[in-house]
Amino acid sequence: AMQGVTTMLELESGILPINSWYDSQGKKNLPINYGAAAAWTYARIATFSNTDPIATMAYFQDAQKDTDWKMNLATPEQQKKIMSYVQEGLDQGGLGIGINAGYAPGNGVKEYYALAEMAAKNDVATFTHVRYASNTEPKGSFEAVKELISNAALTGAHMHVCHINSTSLKDIESTLALITAAKKKGYNITVGAYPYGAAMTVVGAAMFTTPGWRDRMGSTAENFQLNTKRLTEAELADYQKNKPGTFIVWHFLDESNPEDLALLDMSILDPNILIESDEVFWMEMDEHGDITNYEGDEWPLPEGSFTHPRSNGTFAKVLRSYVRERGLLTLNEAIRKMSLMPAQTMEGFVPQMKKKGRIQIGMDADIVVFDPNTIADVGTYADPNHPAVGVSTVIVNGVLVVENEKLITSAAPGQAIRRPVTK
Repeated sequence: AMQGVTTMLELESGILPINSWYDSQGKKNLPINYGAAAAWTYARIATFSNTDPIATMAYFQDAQKDTDWKMNLATPEQQKKIMSYVQEGLDQGGLGIGINAGYAPGNGVKEYYALAEMAAKNDVATFTHVRYASNTEPKGSFEAVKELISNAALTGAHMHVCHINSTSLKDIESTLALITAAKKKGYNITVGAYPYGAAMTVVGAAMFTTPGWRDRMGSTAENFQLNTKRLTEAELADYQKNKPGTFIVWHFLDESNPEDLALLDMSILDPNILIESDEVFWMEMDEHGDITNYEGDEWPLPEGSFTHPRSNGTFAKVLRSYVRERGLLTLNEAIRKMSLMPAQTMEGFVPQMKKKGRIQIGMDADIVVFDPNTIADVGTYADPNHPAVGVSTVIVNGVLVVENEKLITSAAPGQAIRRPVTK
């Protein structure tokens, strides 16, 4: 809320069970609106481990020690079970299908295609972290985006590419050319990106453990950051072996390098690409170096809490860097990318989104007042626990959440964003 966010949606990963997640969120008295897609990865984990999915991040983190759900083809019986879990999530009001294909790149081409067919049949979108992130072929970023476009073209499904900046790495020019060609042909493709040259993910993700990943991704242990410290090779090996569910910041572009910054800018400035934060939860590290997910509701957040600075700075950074300081986007275009475009991406299958992203009579009173001359992201990779500045007022569903740049901790007007529940 401190950077002007009025609605937060978990779409790329999603969650299961949907009913359980919405029930738990509804008890939290949240200040902003919330919602989630049905999680294909959770369905895969549950199927391969013969467990019931649990609507927590810990369920996903704990599964990182296993490789079968990441790398194995599903049998026909397993695929049927996976699809059943996902369909149940849609029937319970999930906002589409979250396809974290990059975390389970060994899934079958037929399984991926079946998900696209399911999306088309249910008239929802898929929100996809594409199968590969690599500068080189085969199994490169270009191939992964091309696969998604092919599925959309053949099934008619609306398929959204999540954070194309981080999955394209340094091959962004080629993947954007694919997106442009697909849009010209009328395929229902939408795309998002965030304005950072680093991602955040689990250290044991499949993309960091498959043969040749260092050369393919241009990375070594030095590219991995845990809390404020870059990892050594020994530390990386230890975490991947013993704590693979640990979330780390992974630096794939150096924004201080003009050539790398230009690659990042390509994704942010493309008129077909909306801005998404890919926000990640906050964490704490104790004196022994053990990491725990922060699940409290303190404000300000406890000293020493950490995450990726995109979690509290994405939209403020766009307005600071791309609009005010570098003049690469107009203010109107930046606001369109951060508010209207996300609403339009989803309004065809999530009726509530027809009243979001616009200031008009009859629309929801989700309103942000900010100073374009002062709004800025403050958190950094080394010290992320600083909220953005320059947002004086945030109103959610007609209720003040931020006033005079201060969070009103008693405000709880957040509402569930959810498709109709059919079962």
